[in-house]
Amino acid sequence: MKIKSILVSQPAPKESSPYLELAKKEKIKIDFRPFIHIEGVDAKDLRTQKIDLSQYTGVIFTSKNAIDNYFRLAQEMRFTVPDTMRYICQSEAIANFMQKHIVYRKRKISFGEKTFSDLTPLLKKHNTEKYLLPSSDVLNDDIPRTLDNAGVDWTRAIMYRTVCSDLTDIDINEYDMLVFFSPQGIKSLKQNFPNYEQGDKKIAVFGPTTQAAAEEHGLRVDVMAPTKESPSMTMAIEKYVRSLNK
Repeated sequence: MKIKSILVSQPAPKESSPYLELAKKEKIKIDFRPFIHIEGVDAKDLRTQKIDLSQYTGVIFTSKNAIDNYFRLAQEMRFTVPDTMRYICQSEAIANFMQKHIVYRKRKISFGEKTFSDLTPLLKKHNTEKYLLPSSDVLNDDIPRTLDNAGVDWTRAIMYRTVCSDLTDIDINEYDMLVFFSPQGIKSLKQNFPNYEQGDKKIAVFGPTTQAAAEEHGLRVDVMAPTKESPSMTMAIEKYVRSLNK
């Protein structure tokens, strides 16, 4: 079966994108639709977690969503974040995003290379702080493991949740391939289309946890990324499409 249409479970790119180049090059239709979205918790929900923002001297940020929701809740709870707060961010891009909320150059901000485990030297260096970890209801196992191994005092605060979007206006069967990037995306497919039958339709997934979720829900994974040959999803799809559309 040739691939003529693909649905990518992410928001549409705002500018030039490898997906748009792929669609043009291979003469296929590529649509975008986020299968999940973020909903922030309120101050009451945070209090039920016994979180008092004033008790922490440091904050660890793993995403832009974590930053937005931390400062939103601080404002909602009338907590003025002190200038002495130490911030440790997973990457430089996440650290730079903090400029939306604070005067960056006047703060104690450190960041890692890319993965959360890259933060280990920073955590060990600044190990006297009492850290708050703003997170979603879904947390990568590597995060608590890294924090515990670094020997720091930390507390998790669920400040936002990953929620399945309403996709019932989509004709899911019109697409020859569906592309997923998280286990939550797979969950959303099953929640919105409980009777979905894959048949000869193709499923592309990014990362082993997404692959495991797909297979757990009885889906056949046809395209996997990243791999040594195809480090990006678009490269993996292009290779697969070309092999089918000869």
